[in-house]
Amino acid sequence: MADIRPFNCVRPAEKYADQVAALPYDVYNREEAAEQVKDKPYSFLNIDRPETQFAPSQDMYAPEVYEKAKDLYESFKRDGIFVKDADKKYYIYELTMDGRSQTGIVAVASIDDYVNGVIKKHENTVEKKELDRINHVGSLSAQTGPIFLAYRSNKEIADVVAKYKKNAPLYDFVSEDGIGHRVFVIDGAEDIKKVNETFSGINEIYIADGHHRAASAVKVGLKRREEAKAKGTLDNEAEYNYFLSVLFPEDELAILPYNRAVSDLNGHSVEQFLLEIKKKGFDVQEMGNTQVSPEVKGVIGLYIRDKGWYKLTAGEALASITDPVESLDVSLLQNYILEPLLGITNPRNDKRIDFIGGIRGIGELERRANSDMLIAFSMYPTKIQELFAVADAGRLMPPKSTWFEPKLRSGIFIHEF
Repeated sequence: MADIRPFNCVRPAEKYADQVAALPYDVYNREEAAEQVKDKPYSFLNIDRPETQFAPSQDMYAPEVYEKAKDLYESFKRDGIFVKDADKKYYIYELTMDGRSQTGIVAVASIDDYVNGVIKKHENTVEKKELDRINHVGSLSAQTGPIFLAYRSNKEIADVVAKYKKNAPLYDFVSEDGIGHRVFVIDGAEDIKKVNETFSGINEIYIADGHHRAASAVKVGLKRREEAKAKGTLDNEAEYNYFLSVLFPEDELAILPYNRAVSDLNGHSVEQFLLEIKKKGFDVQEMGNTQVSPEVKGVIGLYIRDKGWYKLTAGEALASITDPVESLDVSLLQNYILEPLLGITNPRNDKRIDFIGGIRGIGELERRANSDMLIAFSMYPTKIQELFAVADAGRLMPPKSTWFEPKLRSGIFIHEF
């Protein structure tokens, strides 16, 4: 049973919404973040990446940096850039990219559901990356970047969403990257009750994107719970028991491929490398200048500098693998090519490999292979049903298996605790 609740949202005043909304903090490196906030005083990235308010030499993880985030957040509230809704509500968040829309419900999810496995994970997290968000969330006493959750499509919830999307939107704007954003409010008591009760009948919710944000939010919530317990003020209904989320039905989600580029052939000649790929169970077809953007599972594109494109098709033995993790195309690449042939045993740490989101297009693979890399692999995207299967089995995907677009904006919805 999933505990998905309405909440008192802190959000931008309507006239500031498009100026406040910002891409997630981890989309940018430090230099890019500093450039992004120039001449954008209301961008939430100023708060999300508070080191942008200091000199480049400043330790971005120092206590004063997180204090700056808190000061900015409080000033945004004092100045009326942010307002807080008096009543607990759900919100509807519609994003439109390239003519395709996806619509989710903005709510808070239970940290106990995360701990107990009702909210399922498919990636490991790195403690060092968690610590930054733990300090950020803790300093603000607020979650500002929603966790991207997915659930199996449900008609009752879809009917409520369709009803409220007939109303005038609270926000309606197009961000700089061409993504359309519309927000609606679910404020009818019966509809709020219906959404809450319907989610309580759903036993599996999945983290699609935002594993580090989720882990950080949960750890801060558990710490606040322990502090309250020590003081004798423990409250199971308190806001620290919940974290900010946007929940999307599976049939509205699109996953883009997460492609790879590698800097060398691990001592192989091109001819040896292609021969070894054949020995591993792939059919290898030379494609010349014809780009290979896989349209079916079991097909991988390979681009080699000065040689062009090759189409790698998994043979019968590889295509018949049924294990939910081992059958993923990213696993086939890792287990049969990257590790045994190229010596990349730990793709998380190996500096010879880089991961390129599908949003950048096939041309980016050619550019990288012709510059700082040597070869690149184009992938068929992991399907949401494959993500569900891996999570249901209590397993983990290889790193960089999924790339979700469009990205949820930070600063539009804030949950204080």
